[in-house]
Amino acid sequence: MKKHGHAQGIALKKSYGQHFLRNDSIAQKIVMAVDLTDTSSVFEIGCGDGALTRVILQSKLARLWIFEIDPEWAALVKKRLPDPRMQIFVEDILTVDFSRFELYKPWILLANLPYQITFPILYKLQEHRHLLQEGVIMIQEEVAKKIVTTHGRGYGFVSLFFQHYFELKLLDKISPSSFYPPPKVFSRLLYVKPKKDLITIPDENNFWEFVRACFKQPRRTLKNNLTQKHYDLAKISDDVLALRAQQMNIEDLLKVWNIIRL
Repeated sequence: MKKHGHAQGIALKKSYGQHFLRNDSIAQKIVMAVDLTDTSSVFEIGCGDGALTRVILQSKLARLWIFEIDPEWAALVKKRLPDPRMQIFVEDILTVDFSRFELYKPWILLANLPYQITFPILYKLQEHRHLLQEGVIMIQEEVAKKIVTTHGRGYGFVSLFFQHYFELKLLDKISPSSFYPPPKVFSRLLYVKPKKDLITIPDENNFWEFVRACFKQPRRTLKNNLTQKHYDLAKISDDVLALRAQQMNIEDLLKVWNIIRL
């Protein structure tokens, strides 16, 4: 396991993508962006040396669950921030059975995410969104922009997918100097909240496979991207097949899906 530098005398593990927040005002902004009360259930993914954890614990809440993969940091935070409301699990959040969250739902997520697990975490949140009240996550600036964009560069499957299930809002842009060690890119706070009313999608899983196929090569037409698939393109008009998926929103793609899926 590669290590890069030390913090608090503990080696930083490169494989965990550890970049620790070194800016209290940003930690405050993360916490202020959600609605915390005495009954709130909060979870944090990757506490590191506890910079965000400390600010979370200064707020009203009923419980804070922390999932930290690195036992050394978990031990340090447990010792440094003793609080009866806090529970630390030395576990990889991606392997956690989310049914354990049922008892204290809904949850608020506050996390400075390791970049490499951003999408796996987002898909996990989508799958278990009934457990989530809202959240603020720190992710790579480029990724945040891709998730919220509605057209043009970066617009694609992930934009459509996450915008369908969540209300999303870009918050502060964060410079590399706010972290140790500084990452090579800017970060962004992203607010997420599960949508209450969703457009109905018939045969949902297959629809998303269809959308993925439409965006396979974003600069190519629907016809080119779908020709290799099993869909009956004869049902679709030539002018629609000549479009690129990037020119279409979810309603446009649903119209094509409703013709093609039958």
